[in-house]
Amino acid sequence: MSEQPGTLERAVEATLFAAEEPMTVDALATHLGGLEPAEVRDALAALERQYAARGVHLVERAKRWHFETAPDLAHLLRREKEQVRRLSRAATEVLAIIAYHEPVSRAEIESIRGVQTSAGTLDVLMEAGWIRPAGRREVPGRPVIYATTPEFLDHFGLESRRDLPGIDELRAAGLLDPVDEAMETAMRFEPDEPDADEGADSEYP
Repeated sequence: MSEQPGTLERAVEATLFAAEEPMTVDALATHLGGLEPAEVRDALAALERQYAARGVHLVERAKRWHFETAPDLAHLLRREKEQVRRLSRAATEVLAIIAYHEPVSRAEIESIRGVQTSAGTLDVLMEAGWIRPAGRREVPGRPVIYATTPEFLDHFGLESRRDLPGIDELRAAGLLDPVDEAMETAMRFEPDEPDADEGADSEYP
């Protein structure tokens, strides 16, 4: 398929503006008539440059592309009644552990935290769309293991888990209150090899 200069970029731009959800390169290529993914990547790169200084930016999160408000203008679109999502200490600890050590089972999470983790805490994070069941550990009892979602990356402005901030960055941004020690533990702890007593997790599908 031959495109005149600028035509493919316009088609990709229109598709992303109309899309209800972020789209992968392959999904865009299929939607636009079976293009080569390389052609779509080139168009996305061109659009990303074009929008770099505008009020909206073209960004990639977890290999999916979408438009979002430029960070320095986000405050203009934020409704006063909206409140920043505040997680409980337990939920913040669990989210940090999953983000830095995924995939992990409930037993591994409890080993890191040193306390039991209620099913309700995991439910809160799944309802927020930030974690998901990622299969089962192949050990006796086959406990569920959890991982973060593309929505988690998008909410926190991360392209991938490689962009997770270090402890100093989190503290500077004021994101550690009130769980500094829990976050540090989550980032530095290396879970033991899973063992048979993880089977207690198997009742939480």
